[in-house]
Amino acid sequence: MDWVWFLFGFDGRINRAKIWLALLVILCWMIFTAMLMLGIDAVFGNPAKSIGFSINDIFAFLDPAVLRAAISRVREGKEASPAHLVLAFLHGVGTLVFVWVDLATSIKRLHDRDKSGWWMIPYFVLPGLYSEFHDRLPSYLIFTLGLAAFLLMIAGFVEIYCLRGTRWTNRFGPNPLPKVQNRPRSTPTGNNSSSGWGQTNAMEFIPHRASSSPGMHVMRGHDRRSLDHP
Repeated sequence: MDWVWFLFGFDGRINRAKIWLALLVILCWMIFTAMLMLGIDAVFGNPAKSIGFSINDIFAFLDPAVLRAAISRVREGKEASPAHLVLAFLHGVGTLVFVWVDLATSIKRLHDRDKSGWWMIPYFVLPGLYSEFHDRLPSYLIFTLGLAAFLLMIAGFVEIYCLRGTRWTNRFGPNPLPKVQNRPRSTPTGNNSSSGWGQTNAMEFIPHRASSSPGMHVMRGHDRRSLDHP
């Protein structure tokens, strides 16, 4: 399998087993990166308050309040140490890689469902934006938009992780599942075969002749037997 295409490419199709495999790969990478960050954290004397990854962290880059708070901490010198910079770099790069892999594999799974990758906007982008900005929304919109975001997340999960892809070649490529031989292969049969009905096994009605009584002849292969009535 082409792992570079599987994890980072946006073209083609993958089946349900591959999208669950991608989740396992992302989880393993998160654990490895978190352990690396914990090691740096221990060496430099606990410079970070917490270490964690979330796909929703990508939407923090779009939040002006979060960016202003980060810039303020850097100016005050609270997060300007080499350890803080290394941890921030690992966290930022790790989050971007995880989100990229999730988007790439999810879009290929949507292709398997014969759907455009733009469906990731209602399934992924809109719920993520709501999660980042919901505390700044008017109170009368929080419940409605929250319910809509939850339903979109459930619909996206079912669509991407649970439903079977199209069995035929669609506009995004052929079916990624191997074809299954449903019918047994035919085997040649000779004239002496004893199974099945073929051209070599026939029944004939012989017309009445003056020299013999009417009867029925059965021909099986090259063997003819006469069954005559008395």
